[in-house]
Amino acid sequence: MSDAAATPSTTPEGLRQADPRTLEITWQDGVTSRFDVRDLRLACACASCVDEWTGEARLDPESVPSDVHPLRIETVGRYAIQIEWSDGHATGIYPFRRLRALDGAAAGPSPPER
Repeated sequence: MSDAAATPSTTPEGLRQADPRTLEITWQDGVTSRFDVRDLRLACACASCVDEWTGEARLDPESVPSDVHPLRIETVGRYAIQIEWSDGHATGIYPFRRLRALDGAAAGPSPPER
């Protein structure tokens, strides 16, 4: 993915572990996204967690411990992060666009209904 596609809403300016259960990303457009770390682990879209041909989830949520947490978070180029998880999983890449999409609250207010 090219950085040319990066926008303020998909470019982080800060990433931190807000508390043991929450990963926080501040985006260049001023929005802050807060993610439950287990929810992020369950949202992994790598080939081990999601069938590449069908898109069907392969990860059994029951197999992910309730206390799963990041051991290490590294950037992947200028477009993603990779998380090493306490359950031994480390192959998933979380593109910034996907992280922003996963945070529905960060998408902004819904338009008024008519």
